[in-house]
Amino acid sequence: MKYLLANVTLLTGTIITSITNSLNGTASPEKRVKRMQPIVQEISIAVYIVAFLLGTTGNGLVIFFTTFRMKKTVSVVWFLNLAIADFIFTFLLIFRIIRIAMNYHWPFGRFMCNLDVAIFYINLFASLFLITIISIDRLISVKFPVWCQNHRTPRLASIVTLVVWVLALILSLPYSMFMDTTKVENVVYCLSNYSNDRDVAMSRNSAVTITRFIVGFVLPLTVIVLCYTVILSYIRRNYLTKSSKPLKIIAAVIILFFVCWFPYHVFSLLGLSIKYRSKGNFRNVVRIGMHYCKILAIMHSCVNPILYVFVGRDFKEKFRSSIQSAFEKAFLEERSKQVSSVQVNL
Repeated sequence: MKYLLANVTLLTGTIITSITNSLNGTASPEKRVKRMQPIVQEISIAVYIVAFLLGTTGNGLVIFFTTFRMKKTVSVVWFLNLAIADFIFTFLLIFRIIRIAMNYHWPFGRFMCNLDVAIFYINLFASLFLITIISIDRLISVKFPVWCQNHRTPRLASIVTLVVWVLALILSLPYSMFMDTTKVENVVYCLSNYSNDRDVAMSRNSAVTITRFIVGFVLPLTVIVLCYTVILSYIRRNYLTKSSKPLKIIAAVIILFFVCWFPYHVFSLLGLSIKYRSKGNFRNVVRIGMHYCKILAIMHSCVNPILYVFVGRDFKEKFRSSIQSAFEKAFLEERSKQVSSVQVNL
């Protein structure tokens, strides 16, 4: 039983470790973490609910308009797939909200534990890669307009997005394969179970974390920064725009990506440096910090529709015209009914 609890402590990397540690009689720092747990849970639930509502609503609108109200172009293909990734990503937060509300108890079984994590990371990587693809596409459109006229087609964009989804699926496999349910004191936890051997578990956890940092942050951020740096330089050199709005949008894209994801990866790497059997405040700070950084990373999927679609002229025009036509239709129908009623009365 003690080994099981120690293994749970090793594998969770979240605030739930304070519960299992307290069962073994831990030192005062762990007890302080346990006392903070209700506050952390309440904040997490509140933020996740906001992310769920904003993410599903915003991305749902994007999916609707790009599917039924807009002509299929390359940009529409990017935005549609990005919205689908972010929509599923935020929709699945409902499972995490329930889990946190039930004191981290997982009532959905082992299969759903694996499936939830698999879909979660598939859409996480797909969202990040699509943002990177959009940056590359904008660079190509600016630098090679002639090539774009001949080869930049929705069909090619659909093939690229298919490759993105397949790559995201491959990268999500380690997270799904190593997920398992563990029962402790009549509470079922959905946790990473890399191995029963401590050294093997640490090695696999390190490999997954470092790979996620490189593939899911360093490479996308590098590509995004390079693409928009070249775009800005080209725009300024050729005086293609007098407005500062494109520059502000580009700056917002880079800053938001960095702010939302950098803390998450920093604390993930700090977690690798912790000796999980040791005690101390640093361990607890990293554990709690990781929890809040994950919340910040999740919020990135809520603002993608605003940055990538709602600021676009085409989408805003479609949105306004659709809302306007809906009201006009409603008023027209109401007025027609009134006219018909008058005719009947006459």
